[in-house]
Amino acid sequence: MSENKTKANDNSVAAHIAAITDEARRADCEALVTLMSRATGHGPVMWGGSIVGFGSYHYRYESGREGDSCLTGFASRKADISVYLVAGFAGQDELLARLGRHKMAKACLSLRRLSDVDLQVLEQLVAGSVAEVRRRHG
Repeated sequence: MSENKTKANDNSVAAHIAAITDEARRADCEALVTLMSRATGHGPVMWGGSIVGFGSYHYRYESGREGDSCLTGFASRKADISVYLVAGFAGQDELLARLGRHKMAKACLSLRRLSDVDLQVLEQLVAGSVAEVRRRHG
């Protein structure tokens, strides 16, 4: 069975964010570090080369595949910021309806900029997602 490519590492979160050339995007990522640290109770850790993750959990699927992942996290991508949430937790749809401008895939919330969304609602989404991961995976 293959091993996960994206793992927690000792790379500097501060250096990663400082390397973001767009000043507004860099400020948004710094604000997300504060928001996600508060919502999770965990500090930021680099996962792979581009994901800033918070906390971790171990998962095991019925297929036997298992590994570790961050409870939640984000990555600054070319067009927007990807926020990683668990799919389908209680109240998620209602929060997304109040969030503001965003795109939502199964477990990836895409934001152009933080000024487009309600940060209190975003923090509730992050906290709700983390609670659901903990419920599902202990």
